[in-house]
Amino acid sequence: MKLEARRVEAFLDAPGTCRVALLFGNDSGLIRERSNRLVRAVAGTLDDPFRVSDLDRESVGRIAEETGSRSLAGGRRVVRVRDVTDSALSAVTAALGQKGEALLVLEGPSLTTRSKLRGMLDRASDAVTIGCYPLDGAALEQVIVATLTGFGVTVESDARTWLAGQLGVDQAVTRSELGKLALFVGQGGRVDLAAAQMSVGDLAGLSLDDALFAATAGDVVETDRALELAVAEGASPVGVLRSGLYHLQRLQRACSAMTLGVSASEAARAAKPPVFYQHQAAFVQALRLWSDEDVQGACSRLWEAERLCKRTGTPAETICRSAVLGLAQRAALARRRGGP
Repeated sequence: MKLEARRVEAFLDAPGTCRVALLFGNDSGLIRERSNRLVRAVAGTLDDPFRVSDLDRESVGRIAEETGSRSLAGGRRVVRVRDVTDSALSAVTAALGQKGEALLVLEGPSLTTRSKLRGMLDRASDAVTIGCYPLDGAALEQVIVATLTGFGVTVESDARTWLAGQLGVDQAVTRSELGKLALFVGQGGRVDLAAAQMSVGDLAGLSLDDALFAATAGDVVETDRALELAVAEGASPVGVLRSGLYHLQRLQRACSAMTLGVSASEAARAAKPPVFYQHQAAFVQALRLWSDEDVQGACSRLWEAERLCKRTGTPAETICRSAVLGLAQRAALARRRGGP
């Protein structure tokens, strides 16, 4: 049966008499983390040769034999199969049809909604299927806050938003990076934007920053190149759009300062959060190309793009790329016209 999200944590700690647990989805780090938790919950360790058997997908023919075996040292056994595909369907069906106490843990990152193995286990009463997908948006920000709080560290809103734009593609990596960040500021410390940017690894962040600054400065070619690199490095479409909104909001605050008589260069130097010196020139250029009204309209288009990513069948990467390149094309047109 499909396991509801609210029941996943409790199941991972105590799988009970469940015979088969299938972990699928495109967050490979989360699949491995949850798989390890299930093995430990049943066998107490990951490397007990009497109670834990690890198989690869070329060894699926041994599934029924392994799940039917008893531990020589006593206790329930765990059989784990990595990178499982539909080729394991008959072997898993046979395992469910025989008597046995072992828990079969299947890691299937490539299994789609059309998978026959997933379909069979969705219907089985003594099996569960668990989706493992990257976090984004408010859910990711909640994980960031909760994880850092667990380390005795607080986080400022600007830093939280920036972190949400860099993390989330792989939850295991996300927790690892947050752990390093907590050590960086120390227990009882507070994470500000500077600390977050100094501690957290690239994770597509630098390339994404390059893409966004190039976009608002009107450099279409550089935007396309940097955006492609950011996606290749793991940036999620929704994460890109949220980072784009964060970037536009900073630009909008600087635009508002200019209405009070501040020059573009002064507004860029005073921007909050600070603009890295490598991007100062692009930010000044953007301030000369965008009006406050233009930025507000661009924010609305990115919000709409995020909505479309979540509610339509159009590939999210296509929607994201179109939205970011749209920013670059609008700014390039303003450059040709001489300003907003």
